[in-house]
Amino acid sequence: MPGPVLKVGSRPPWVGLAAAVWVEIAAGNGSNFPLYSPLLKSVLGFNQQQVTILGVANDFGESVGLLPGIACNKFPPWSVLLVGTVFCFLGYGVIWLAATQTLANLPYWLLFLTLFIATNSNAWFGTAVLVTNMRNFPLNRGTVAGILKGYVGLSAAVYTVIYSIVLKKSSSNLLLFLALGIPALSLAMMYFVRACNPASEEDSSVNVHFIFTQAFSVILGIYLITITVLYETVSLSDAVSYILVAIMVILLLSPLAIPIKMTLFPANPKNPAAEDNATQIDEPLLVPSSSATNLGSFHETDYTSDVDILLAIGEGAIKQKRRPRRGEDFKFREALIKADFWLLWLVYFLGVGSGITVLNNLSQIGVALGYNDTTILLSLFSFCNFVGRLGSGAVSEYFVRSRTIPRTVWMAVSHVLMILVFLLYATALSGTLYAATALLGICYGVHYSMMVPIVSELFGLKHFGVIYSFMLLGNPIGAILFSALLAGYVYDAEAAKQGGASTCLGPECFRLTFQVLAGVCGLGTILGVILTIRLKPVYQMLYAGGSFRQPQSSSH
Repeated sequence: MPGPVLKVGSRPPWVGLAAAVWVEIAAGNGSNFPLYSPLLKSVLGFNQQQVTILGVANDFGESVGLLPGIACNKFPPWSVLLVGTVFCFLGYGVIWLAATQTLANLPYWLLFLTLFIATNSNAWFGTAVLVTNMRNFPLNRGTVAGILKGYVGLSAAVYTVIYSIVLKKSSSNLLLFLALGIPALSLAMMYFVRACNPASEEDSSVNVHFIFTQAFSVILGIYLITITVLYETVSLSDAVSYILVAIMVILLLSPLAIPIKMTLFPANPKNPAAEDNATQIDEPLLVPSSSATNLGSFHETDYTSDVDILLAIGEGAIKQKRRPRRGEDFKFREALIKADFWLLWLVYFLGVGSGITVLNNLSQIGVALGYNDTTILLSLFSFCNFVGRLGSGAVSEYFVRSRTIPRTVWMAVSHVLMILVFLLYATALSGTLYAATALLGICYGVHYSMMVPIVSELFGLKHFGVIYSFMLLGNPIGAILFSALLAGYVYDAEAAKQGGASTCLGPECFRLTFQVLAGVCGLGTILGVILTIRLKPVYQMLYAGGSFRQPQSSSH
């Protein structure tokens, strides 16, 4: 017996998107590392390089998503979320036991492994909801990616509010919350994240719903940064503090207003019979995208023999079998041999790898420059990271539809801005730390948000989970090279010059690191421009009609 068919434009996709928002907040738990890394450093007696290596475990865990990507093509979303739930409970549970010295003398390698397992839950959480919702809304890929990745970016601000107000800045309690609270949230949400039939054509009401979701996410972001600053500067009673937290929860529930509205005020389809027929498909998740007709007359240089092949096919000499073109479904091994794949990976790697270096060392950067309480700094980075993710999704969607401008252009622009940011960090001018952190957060968010729809547009949705997950490896590899090997080494060397203390003070602690990262982003700018030039014809074909041309299944 076939399972129930979900109608296009019905409530389930929007319920799933609302649930995905909460899962994505959970999937940002790796951003909490700056909040509890000082506890690990003091209790366990680590130096800064050891802490930054743990930061690499943190980054590797949340970015290694090849297994979740494969699982998304073979198992339902709830089962992928369940794996993440188990990893989160086990990983953070052991870290909490170590931080509270309930488990004394835990080997460093075991702590590294458990932190990897803990944050690897993010890969399972994020991949499950992102792949599912990208397939449920294939005509709005940039917008969906911006919203979901935006909430991941905003999660650090949510956790900062919980850490400051609810947990009273207790790092050990934060670890306990991560070990118990996040698994409970995932278990509650997994039923609602499900595959639905994607819409086959544009619907104006969909755009209104997305605008509503984006607007309330911005309101939430502004609210979070406001109450964080308020809590740090004004003495608030417990009652007022908990009311502020309750308002935050209500704002997080705002995406549910869409399916509630659809329930109370259902839209009447013009042709219900046609709608029912249109929704009868066997595999709603795996939408084929062999888009030879969509790509029109576009040809790549490595397909110069297509005319000869077509003639041979017409004469019956050979069967039609060719490699996919941009916009069609690529297998992972087919994508790996493409120059555009590796150019995109390098552009992404240089951007997020340099950005994660600052995030992993944000507490130490603040202390080195004279800011002992870095809570506001982390919340500011989180909010601006959210702005970059959400804003780039909306802006790139507008320009790719109206002017067929490749989304990669925004990654190149972000690299230019990051050069200025790192030079600003290096000069350590008075009063510029917050401005530089805010701008870096925006650029960091742009790289994360843009990579997602670009991968789906170039290489299709069928194997999107695996290809996207491979791209994410740019994050931990960047953390190894720029955070552990560069920033950690420079910091400890400067601390040794100051008398051998474990804490380094002054702009020299990170100056050389920032100068190198500025050069890294210069290289990223050049590669981003090259990639944009290469992809311009592809985007002109994919968005020639002002909207993404949904790839159609092919008979060959």
